[in-house]
Amino acid sequence: MASKTSIIQKLKAQNQKLKDKDIAGQKVMFRHKMQFVIMSAVTGLLWTSLMVSGETWHLGRDQNWNALSKKNEDKYIAAVAEIKRLVNEGKTMPVCIAWDKFKKDFPEIAGPDFDAFFEAELLFCEGKFVKAVRAYDKFLDEFPDSKLYEAALDRQYSIATAFLAGQKKPILKIFKIKGYAEGAKIMERIADRAGDAPVGLKAALTVAESYERRGKFNEAYHKWSQIMSQWPSGQTGKEALLSMGRCQHAAYRGPKYDSSSLISAKSYYENFRLRYPAESSKFDIDRKLKQIDEQLAYKQFSIGQYYQQSGSKQASNAYYRMIIDNWPDSTAAKMAKQAMNEEKTVGKKGKKWKKNIIEKLEKLLL
Repeated sequence: MASKTSIIQKLKAQNQKLKDKDIAGQKVMFRHKMQFVIMSAVTGLLWTSLMVSGETWHLGRDQNWNALSKKNEDKYIAAVAEIKRLVNEGKTMPVCIAWDKFKKDFPEIAGPDFDAFFEAELLFCEGKFVKAVRAYDKFLDEFPDSKLYEAALDRQYSIATAFLAGQKKPILKIFKIKGYAEGAKIMERIADRAGDAPVGLKAALTVAESYERRGKFNEAYHKWSQIMSQWPSGQTGKEALLSMGRCQHAAYRGPKYDSSSLISAKSYYENFRLRYPAESSKFDIDRKLKQIDEQLAYKQFSIGQYYQQSGSKQASNAYYRMIIDNWPDSTAAKMAKQAMNEEKTVGKKGKKWKKNIIEKLEKLLL
């Protein structure tokens, strides 16, 4: 464990380094704001988590839970309030000094779980998020019964959120890349550790939403599917079902590609309409289903067009008839009828009409 002197020296060196560098203002503001917000939020949880049933508990060096003596209760609360105040003011060095004093004043609390947790906290304060996450992982593995367990998970969640928001991570101590993948991995571990706990659900939702925002619709779909399996009912189940349809619909790349995602999206939307009829109009489900039918019909029309252009009239007419039978009200059905009658009514005007409507439909559906 680092001594108070070494901690202060590290922090002084870090502060001087920041002063000497000409770092872009927006990045500096983002980093410090993120650290301040995370520290403020989690510190409240950290200290609150140590108070149980009106008593303050700690994991002693004998690995047994013991209550703090009553005579030290008021002093403890005052020390906690001071540390929280310093954190809220963003005074990192005074926080470290106050923490060191806190350990000396309350040696019965300064057990092995506190030591492990604070090691991770130091790395976090130094901005070494990746190393901090590893230290929190080590703490979580070694002290699963610690009162700080939930605080560590919450801290990891905050760091992962920063990575998913675009926070960069260092590579080979030279380069920096956006930490989307790192953030997703951290969230996955949180979800695995937390199970059905609120922080586990929160982590799973954050990963799914992050994938979707970045256009990774297949990854988002699989994550929403996992959420649906674990939380099939209530608001979460409803959101997951709708999102699975949305991601599958968005994953469709056009008539030149496989249409299985469209068929899947249609089934999810129909299931949503069946299970939540009162909210179907709110999410415009009928319009979405109509659009999917148009896309499916046009997919088949494009195949018919291919056969027609290659001289396979029988095959092309088979596709056109299928479109007319399965999607009679679609624009593609009108185009199919026109194509089938083309030999009888062909002319410059008819060809021009077909060309124009195909171009308009492609702009609408692709």
